[in-house]
Amino acid sequence: MLIYQDARDRPRTTSVLAIGSFDGLHMGHKVLLRKLNEMARQHEAPSVVYTFDQPTRVLLHGAPYLYTLAEKLKLLDLLGVDEVVTVPFTLAFAQRSSEDFIAELRLLNPTAIVVGEDFRFGHDRAGSVATLRLLTGDLLAMPMYSLDGHPVHATRIREALQNGQVEEARRLLGRPYSARGVVVRGQALGRKIGFPTANVAISEGKLLPPGVFASRVLLPDGRLRPGMANVGWRPTVEGDDRRLEVNLLDFSGDLYGEEVRVDFIARLRGEERFAGLEALTEQLRRDEAAARAVLASTTVEPDELGLRG
Repeated sequence: MLIYQDARDRPRTTSVLAIGSFDGLHMGHKVLLRKLNEMARQHEAPSVVYTFDQPTRVLLHGAPYLYTLAEKLKLLDLLGVDEVVTVPFTLAFAQRSSEDFIAELRLLNPTAIVVGEDFRFGHDRAGSVATLRLLTGDLLAMPMYSLDGHPVHATRIREALQNGQVEEARRLLGRPYSARGVVVRGQALGRKIGFPTANVAISEGKLLPPGVFASRVLLPDGRLRPGMANVGWRPTVEGDDRRLEVNLLDFSGDLYGEEVRVDFIARLRGEERFAGLEALTEQLRRDEAAARAVLASTTVEPDELGLRG
């Protein structure tokens, strides 16, 4: 997948274009991108996603990230997109007129465009789907994707994750919610009580669900390993910062300095304060048994594996 940071960097060849924040790359986005790739084949042109870094809701409303730009690009690659133009979304960019936005899109030479039916752009959201017809007559406005009679959107996913409802988030995303980061050294308390954990450094602003979870961990060599993850403040040991720590089941090895991806499969419980390390250890044994049972009974769909992501 080719990546450009400015529309002017791309060759002036034709494209079939999708535009938007693609915040979360959820089920609705997946349907739209499948249509994008289908239209690209029909037009014999590359599928191009023009997207914003950061998503509009993150900048304008202070929402936490669902995916960092690096995570989003990996997912777009997995979804079969040929090219991506990532545009820095700043307050100055948000003030641009719809005419300026159209002029920039014209550089991508679109022969066809696909967007969501509610897509708006430019200062005061003055641009609309109708405005995009200035670029091409072959324009498809996709209806909002719904589950259970309710539209799927990033705000719904954020609310589920903030409540620890990772199963619901997985349903809306079409994949388990995940977080990528480099394994860094911690206090090694888990090793002392028989549950060594990988302390995963996560980008600031990334939304993490609170609690203890059955998880899968994608290792640098492409293996998926079962595990149980904890997101929280570690009150039993007087932790003073929020961390993502994951205990890999049936694994031994050194992951320090390596990047891993943690998939949140099912919530086991909320974070608790225990009377001491002995009580914590007993609970972790119960958590491990519960995690093994959940993971053994969880079906993994092929398109959820993301072994390249």
